[in-house]
Amino acid sequence: MEIAEKVAALKKNIGKVLIGKENLAELAMIALVSKGHLLLEDVPGTGKTALAKSLAKSISGTFKRIQFTPDILPGDVTGIQFFHPKEQEFIMKPGPVMTNILLADEVNRATPRTQSSLLEVMEERQVTIDGETLKLPSPFLVIATQNPIESQGTFPLPEAQLDRFFMKVPSGYPTFEEEKRILQIYRDEEPLESLAPVFTIDELLHMQQEVKSVRIASDVEDYLLSIVHLTRSHEYIETGASPRGTLAFMRAVQAAAYISGRLFATPDDVQRVAGYVLSHRIVLSMEGAMRKTKNQVLQEILEKVEVPVESGAGL
Repeated sequence: MEIAEKVAALKKNIGKVLIGKENLAELAMIALVSKGHLLLEDVPGTGKTALAKSLAKSISGTFKRIQFTPDILPGDVTGIQFFHPKEQEFIMKPGPVMTNILLADEVNRATPRTQSSLLEVMEERQVTIDGETLKLPSPFLVIATQNPIESQGTFPLPEAQLDRFFMKVPSGYPTFEEEKRILQIYRDEEPLESLAPVFTIDELLHMQQEVKSVRIASDVEDYLLSIVHLTRSHEYIETGASPRGTLAFMRAVQAAAYISGRLFATPDDVQRVAGYVLSHRIVLSMEGAMRKTKNQVLQEILEKVEVPVESGAGL
């Protein structure tokens, strides 16, 4: 099966559970093949949990969920060693991070210490428990969620920690027609229970290697870099995207081209992922925050930077 066919099959599979979320399924696939992690920001009940579960089933992977609360400890995330009285020895009990798809629900309700333990796992793809290091399964994708409305009892992720998320994606409410279809489907069945895999873990691991071969022509690379550098000099931006953000931007562009069935990137790929990769990596100035949203500022940057023409062959 060609990559474009695999992505189409994945979107169709997830579409059985999430109505009207084709773009979200595509972005999740971009994150998967790029070995990145997703931060979903929206009100409860908009399909974030369903996305994680249906994605795990679609790739023949394992799924686990952590409901973050202020009293959850780092060991509840990574695992612990405990003394077994009957065996008279310490036994390793790995945490829920030992999975392929991890849903970190309401991550901003955890204390900064617990948040840091998860972000370290995301970066290193391993856990160390009492001096013993355990490698995480591969692939490993964290889908973290946070409610942007509630602030009571929350610990907002610092900018430096937000930077470790590959993309930040708003989920959004369904349209009238989409929600009507949701009622029709869920009235008679629970589609998640009958969801079948569309490809295997081994196929996904191969895709994670193959995506690196996507070529980015010099003019497209300059286009990408010009956007990043404008985030560092824009009058309304106090802190622009970091070099880590630049690398994430490049990987997202490669993945966007790859899931479209191409081994070369185009300016359209750059524009397609820019907002999702950069929005959580910039900090607006006080004046900027009063006048614009982050997405509005990024749109201004995209309109300002000259788009290369007749590019795309990756030569």
